[in-house]
Amino acid sequence: MQFTFSEEETLLQESVSGFLATHGSSAAVRKAMESDLGYDPALWQSIVGEMGMGGIAFPARLGGAEMGHVGFAITMMEMGRVLLPSPYFSSIGLAAQAILNAGTDAQQDTLLPAIIAGETIAALAWRGLERTPAIAVRLDQNGQLNGEAGFVPYAHAAGLLVVAALDGAGKTVLAAIPADAPGVTIERHVSMDLTRPLATVRFAGVVVAQDRILGDGSDAAAALERTLDLARIALAAENAGGAEGVLDLTVAYTKDRVQFGRPIGSFQALKHRMADMMVEVETAKTAAYYAACVVDEASDELAEAAAIASSYSADAFMGCAGNAIQLHGGIGFTWEHDAHLFFKRARANAVLLGDPTSQRVRIADMIGLEKVA
Repeated sequence: MQFTFSEEETLLQESVSGFLATHGSSAAVRKAMESDLGYDPALWQSIVGEMGMGGIAFPARLGGAEMGHVGFAITMMEMGRVLLPSPYFSSIGLAAQAILNAGTDAQQDTLLPAIIAGETIAALAWRGLERTPAIAVRLDQNGQLNGEAGFVPYAHAAGLLVVAALDGAGKTVLAAIPADAPGVTIERHVSMDLTRPLATVRFAGVVVAQDRILGDGSDAAAALERTLDLARIALAAENAGGAEGVLDLTVAYTKDRVQFGRPIGSFQALKHRMADMMVEVETAKTAAYYAACVVDEASDELAEAAAIASSYSADAFMGCAGNAIQLHGGIGFTWEHDAHLFFKRARANAVLLGDPTSQRVRIADMIGLEKVA
């Protein structure tokens, strides 16, 4: 297993970091999150269309760059560092991966190039309104979808929906349908994390063409689970980047803020807090990159690595964001300061694909522990 960046990966990190240093300022983030779409369409086209970030982990025959999931983790980490409001994770990391994992070659060839190029934004609707992974959409014997899916990132901006449903026999089915199909309604919500909008998607007698049922239905459950584990790794990378971003913000502030004639960052108590934050950041990055390596090496440890990276990075991001608010003092609680944006992204990420406790329970089950304290 390779634990250092290749020359190509180093260039990718420098390229994405440099691009976002120019286009991912606090002002740009706030302008995008307060817009009707919740992202900057021009920036989206630059990221996916011009820089080719959409195809980093996809095969060349689909327009991808074949840089693997370490490359994708690098990109997610840099985007997390600036809290970029973008459908990148929902369209590329969730929906496109679901099509790649479940779809036939013909379905991949038909659907994925436009998503990878950013011409189509896709979203994955995979669970109901409760905070559980239970699928609430049903596919009846007439080939119609009914039910609702909740907490779908950027569904309001999607042109294509990948829907997880249960058929009459209780088996998981994945279907790709146009977001404007008759019977589909999308309700965008005011969510805590304004940098990643969420929506509820409702289906009322939505007709699904047979060729839009992805792959063989018997494999859909496994494809969905693999997709979610890959997404957990990507989100773990974003968490690590977010934790590092808020740490950088805090260190810079404590160098500038002066009390009793000296920068507050020189006080031992604050040094200890920031040293603890740095340990959390570096460990979260290590867990995310290890999990990405597991994917690229085709190891059978995907589920374990994803659960470890997901649970650890979520706690690390929450810890760093909470410490950052406290170390900033009064201004850390204000709307004008970005500390609360990091905290809200950390809180939302922690429950988006399964909270840290549920991931640790998965780990306990996988290694055969009967009970977790």
